[in-house]
Amino acid sequence: MNAPQPSSKPAPLAYPHGLRDAAVWVFDLDNTLYHHSACLFDQIDVLMKAYIARLLDLPEDEAFKVQKQYFRDYGTSLRGLMNRHHIDPHDFLDFVHDIDLSVIGPDPRLGRALAALPGRKIIFTNADEAHAARILDRLGIGDHFEAVFDIFAADFVPKPDPAIYDALIRRHGISPTRAVMVEDMARNLIPAHALGMTTLWIDTGSDFGRDGHHPDYIHHATDDLSAWLAAMVGDAVGG
Repeated sequence: MNAPQPSSKPAPLAYPHGLRDAAVWVFDLDNTLYHHSACLFDQIDVLMKAYIARLLDLPEDEAFKVQKQYFRDYGTSLRGLMNRHHIDPHDFLDFVHDIDLSVIGPDPRLGRALAALPGRKIIFTNADEAHAARILDRLGIGDHFEAVFDIFAADFVPKPDPAIYDALIRRHGISPTRAVMVEDMARNLIPAHALGMTTLWIDTGSDFGRDGHHPDYIHHATDDLSAWLAAMVGDAVGG
């Protein structure tokens, strides 16, 4: 049976395909739980470039090329820097996550939707837990999540490596066929779908986020998670 075609509109019916029996919701962090228009990753991108320029004594344009090459070759720039230059990951992550979070604020609608959403909620991110905690605190939704599976828990192997999805499932006792994964990078949903998870893609409008997109493994899509969840649980959560 062909998977439903994705739509950027909120789901018209409560608990559509694959969601009614979900026992676990697995959420990405950046550009997923907050709207991509905040451009937080633009700040992180600038700091990664600056870190590499300083580390390798390169002009920033050359450092940017290294940054993106490592991302393509290793899955994250961090993993490339660790493998090639033996950097301390704590030092890198502290530096690149020292960003201005004032561009995001509390999202009461998302908080109410998460509270109304049955099932466990877990963060699955290529960032670290400290960064996740700051984001969740700014959004006012930290109490809704039981755990953060971060890049340290993944032993610095990033999504979409299938082995890390297996590690997440084992650590948190997840039954994939009763789980939903929510993610802004389409390619990161491929292993989730292969395991039997229902998938929700957050379309940020970027080519980077769309890379690897195919309707066969995207069950649902939206460009606004907060609105989509609120519509799905019904506006018992309010406006």
